Amino acid sequence: MSTVQTPPAADAPVAPDRERPAGPGFGRQVATHVRRNLVHIKRQPEMLTDVTIQPVMFVLLFGFIFGGAIAVGGGGNYREFLLPGIMAQTMTFASFVVASGLCTDLNKGIIDRFRTLPIQRASILVGRSVSSLVHSSLGVLVMSVTGLFIGWRIRSGIVDAVLGYLVLLGFGFAMIWIGILVGSRIKTIEAVNGVMFTTIFPITFVANTFVPPETMPDWLRVVAEWNPLSAVVQAMRELWGNAPAMGPDAAWALQHPVLMSFVWIVVLTVVIAPLALKAFDARTRD
Repeated sequence: MSTVQTPPAADAPVAPDRERPAGPGFGRQVATHVRRNLVHIKRQPEMLTDVTIQPVMFVLLFGFIFGGAIAVGGGGNYREFLLPGIMAQTMTFASFVVASGLCTDLNKGIIDRFRTLPIQRASILVGRSVSSLVHSSLGVLVMSVTGLFIGWRIRSGIVDAVLGYLVLLGFGFAMIWIGILVGSRIKTIEAVNGVMFTTIFPITFVANTFVPPETMPDWLRVVAEWNPLSAVVQAMRELWGNAPAMGPDAAWALQHPVLMSFVWIVVLTVVIAPLALKAFDARTRD
């Protein structure tokens, strides 16, 4: 005798769908992304050339080949004048690493895989930013050691020395958002490298990175002195005792470089970060 199944009543409670697991905490999510990016660098050590070989090459080329032809105000040591500029340039290039790495992950579908996991989308960008800062900080460490061999010294107290490095790291954090914006908006790695090279690379030269701005034509000197990179470089030079304070004929930004460095860091982050987040959200939206 067959059993007749009675359909459930219309008002019968329906079992809820299985909820998506909450996943690990945000800090652990970020740490996992950082570890993944650093392991990727470990497996491809050639990715470290931009923060090891290239900065050392710039220091040696400019310090020993071009340094004798470049005069520094006040009769200062050009190699001490140069090193903070090379460090700031290397930290600026952190945007290259972020842009190319993010674009590669987006094109390969790795970000889509991350989105299927119970993690917050922001952890992807924060993890990328932190790993990029670690990557660039390695270059700063290499250059600091190299500088000791060529005569560079920090001639100030420990507080000013630490503050100089904090200014450098803060500027690198601001530049990372530019990399996130470019890596999210541009869809091919070739285009990313082209855009970053033709925009960021000239900016590092139209500044006080390698030469004093007062040696430039008047119109170019104005651009160089108000370049955010110039304030960061001058701040490190003054905090480390590698160059005297700028005279009254310099732009206001270079007369108060430490203050202006933090102003530029905040302004760049506040302006660029929302655009970068919006671009990333648009690129990864269903």
